[in-house]
Amino acid sequence: MRLLLIEDDAMIGEMVLQLLRDQHYAADWVRDGHMADEALRSEQYDLVLLDLGLPRRDGLEVLRALRARRNTVPVLVATARDAVGDRIAGLDAGADDYVVKPYDTDELLARIRALIRRSAGRGEPVFEHKGISLNPATREATVHGQAVSLSAREWAVLEPLLARPGVVLSRSQLEEKLFSWKDDISSNAVEVYIHGVRKKLGADLIQTVRGLGYLISKQ
Repeated sequence: MRLLLIEDDAMIGEMVLQLLRDQHYAADWVRDGHMADEALRSEQYDLVLLDLGLPRRDGLEVLRALRARRNTVPVLVATARDAVGDRIAGLDAGADDYVVKPYDTDELLARIRALIRRSAGRGEPVFEHKGISLNPATREATVHGQAVSLSAREWAVLEPLLARPGVVLSRSQLEEKLFSWKDDISSNAVEVYIHGVRKKLGADLIQTVRGLGYLISKQ
């Protein structure tokens, strides 16, 4: 899953960026509202972690502009503005959830998982389909109850496909979930990781839809 961190404080930004990457998220970081707006116009993200007190353009302005473009990406506001009125303003501007600094990092990660889960149209915390189970909170994968070891990139390919059975994702869509700006992308990276998943979980699990991309069937 690919996340955008919008945070102007260097110390907090570096800490949260490392936290997200340690959890195997592909995470990008911008430090002002203008750069945030540009990133949100040009890239596709699974979640945005947004500070409100930003230079060049206020976080609420960024959020309102995002929603005005009918972009439905989940937005988690993380800010030191702890007044009730500020929280209401953020939620009414289009935020999906709110956490006040200083926040507990475990709670932050749990809120991120919950928002990503809901955006996929799923209420249950564990993805289960065709005998395969993925637990994003513990990073555990099982096949018919047997533990399977997946690399971070194999997990990143499998999770969005398993979250939406029957939905075709193109190679470029999967690349967006796999890689942040800092990563070098080889031309066959997606194919390599899908091959790894098939080898571990079954050759027929991920189907290739010629000319379109990949999917896991509903049946």
